[in-house]
Amino acid sequence: MKKLDYYVLDVFTDQRYKGNQLSVVCIENELTLEQYHDISREFGYSETSFVHYSTEHHAFKVRSFTPAKFEVAGAGHNLLGAVCLALLKKWDIFKEQGDQPWVFITDTKIPLEISEENGLPYVAMKQRPAEVIRTVPVDVISGAVGLSIEELSLYDWLISVVQTEVPHLMVPVKDAAALKNAVSHKALLKEISGKFGFEGCYLFTTNTADDQYLAETRFFNPGIGIDEDPATGTAAGPLAGYLDMLGYIRKNENFQILQGQYIDHPSTIRVKVQADGIWVSGAAAIVMEGRIYL
Repeated sequence: MKKLDYYVLDVFTDQRYKGNQLSVVCIENELTLEQYHDISREFGYSETSFVHYSTEHHAFKVRSFTPAKFEVAGAGHNLLGAVCLALLKKWDIFKEQGDQPWVFITDTKIPLEISEENGLPYVAMKQRPAEVIRTVPVDVISGAVGLSIEELSLYDWLISVVQTEVPHLMVPVKDAAALKNAVSHKALLKEISGKFGFEGCYLFTTNTADDQYLAETRFFNPGIGIDEDPATGTAAGPLAGYLDMLGYIRKNENFQILQGQYIDHPSTIRVKVQADGIWVSGAAAIVMEGRIYL
């Protein structure tokens, strides 16, 4: 019987039992697709990451799956947690790379910046510059998130599909009270996402109760089996890029995004827009570890 070591981390936080839960499984070689799906479903978190050092790519390689058999790409909590685990365990994952550390997820090379905060490794992941794909009419979204057209009004900003690695729908919300009242109508959201070509729905407001945050957010992605995600790096990057395009924030400055507040897993995602890409960063804490049997 084959045994694989696993860890569970809370990501985009420096505290246990906050942030976004992620299971990370250590493998020596690629598993079968069925094994990836079975293990991800067994853990039941929004995503499970599988990691090993690839001699072919000379890099730490990550593959991530949802319980709904969907493989996740991009620089989100699935990648951040895996890298933070390697650093916390002091694995030598950056050999042969020189001054610029990076990791490999699916077919994408992700540059990293690494520092330390509050005694934990703090990792920044570079996403591509944001691109607005299309807009979506407010009356189409209103029923899908349970908010009125008035509640989906913020500075006349348009509801837009924005992409760095992954296309997500940016939905401006009037204030934190309206954001709290949002409800995911899963069947309708899945239908709309297929029609307009986006993965998840990222509701956000800049009218926050705490000035330390640029925005407060919620993320629904029923199409890949995520009812609500406590932290979504692949959506926070596009949001930062979108707010930069709107002239709301300045480049080369760090801003913080709050997510997960209403599902008791508050997460802090740091973002910084630069001319050649967007940095999304955070920390993670190990909560548990053990072995899984194939």
